[in-house]
Amino acid sequence: MKIRARLILLLVIVGLCGAKGLCRADETGSAGSREELYALLNEANTAFQQANAAANAPGRAAELYGKAILLYEKIIEQGNVHNARLYYNLGNAYFLADDIGRAILNYRRALELDGADVNIRNNLTFARSRRIDQVSTRAEKRVLETLFFWHYDFSPRMRLLLGSLSFAGLCIGATVIVWRGRGPVTSTVAVLSGLLCLCFLVSVVVESHRRSTRLGGVVTAPQIVARQGDGPNYAPSFKDPLHAGTEFDLIDRRPGWFHIELADGSKAWVPDTAAELM
Repeated sequence: MKIRARLILLLVIVGLCGAKGLCRADETGSAGSREELYALLNEANTAFQQANAAANAPGRAAELYGKAILLYEKIIEQGNVHNARLYYNLGNAYFLADDIGRAILNYRRALELDGADVNIRNNLTFARSRRIDQVSTRAEKRVLETLFFWHYDFSPRMRLLLGSLSFAGLCIGATVIVWRGRGPVTSTVAVLSGLLCLCFLVSVVVESHRRSTRLGGVVTAPQIVARQGDGPNYAPSFKDPLHAGTEFDLIDRRPGWFHIELADGSKAWVPDTAAELM
C-alpha cells in the first residue's frame, strides 16, 4: 500500500490533462465525433479517479483501472488520437493496474511525442525501477548518451525547433557581418549558431533514419523464454526468462516471432504475442 500511495502522489492527476490532451485529435472528424471523444475521455478520467479512491478495495480498483484502460485505448484506436498526454494517462492506468510492460510501453510512446515533459520521464524511470529484469546498457552507449545528451534527452520536435532557432541566429549573425563587418561578438554568435544548428539537424536526421530502419519494443507477457531461433524447439538464449517491461530493439521479424536485441547487446527470439512494438 505504501508503494501504491507513493505512486499516486507521483502521478499527475489524469483529469487535469483531460481536455487539453485531445487538442491534437484528428481535426478532420465531425463536431459530433469530437464530442464523443471528449465524453469518452471524461468517462475514462472518472474511472481512473474512482480507482484511486478505491485503493482499499483492490478488486474494485482493478475493475475501474481496466475500464479506464479500455476507454483510453478506444480513444486512441477509434478516434485516431495520438498525443503524449493520452499515452501518459494510459501508462498511468496500466502501472496502477500492475501491468509494468504496457505501462513502460505507453510512457515511451508519450516520451517520443513530448521528450521535454518531466512527469512522463519521471514516471517512466519509476516504472523501469519496478520491473524484474534490469538489463545494463552497453558501456559505449552510455558514453554516447553522455557526450551527445541533446540527442537522447530532447524530443525530435524540440531538436528541430532548437536547430531552426540556431539557423536563425546564424542568418542574423551573417547578415550583421555583411553589413557592419566582422567583429568578435558577431563572429562568435555566427559560429556558435552554426555549430548548434549542425548538431541539432544532424541529430534529427539520425533519429529519423533510426526510426525508419529499427523499431523499439517492450515485453508485455509476465514472463517468456527467449530462444536462439524462431521456434519453440530452439534452446533458450538466457538462463532465466525475460519478464514484462524488458525493452528491446527489433532486428527482424518472422511469422509469429520477433528477433530482438537488448540494451546490453544480447540477441534472442521471442513470440510476437509476448511483446509489443512502439
